[in-house]
Amino acid sequence: MLLAAQIIAGIVLLIHVYIFLLETVLFHSRGRKVFGLTAERAEIMAPAMSNQGCYNGFLALALAAGLLLPDPAMGRAFLFYGLGCVAIAGVWGAVTVQRRILFVQTVPAVLGLVALAMA
Repeated sequence: MLLAAQIIAGIVLLIHVYIFLLETVLFHSRGRKVFGLTAERAEIMAPAMSNQGCYNGFLALALAAGLLLPDPAMGRAFLFYGLGCVAIAGVWGAVTVQRRILFVQTVPAVLGLVALAMA
């Protein structure tokens, strides 16, 4: 079950790297299209999206640390922390922004948490 948890955490990590890129580096091109924003609206939202993107980057870093740290107990702690934060952020995003976020972020994170708890 540990391998399943690591694979799921890796997928969640990749999702958050992609979200980080959409909200920061690629916001005015690909990000604007993904989020369905006009050029004018994107210009207004760019600073807040960049800040939000940083937080998604931090979540990805926590998961990367969990997967790469040589101490298994420390890695497990980082995975629990990262997946827990992603699950909570996904619920909040589903409530405040768009229901789809629940399925993109929360469901994979919860699956990873369950697999990790069972490992």
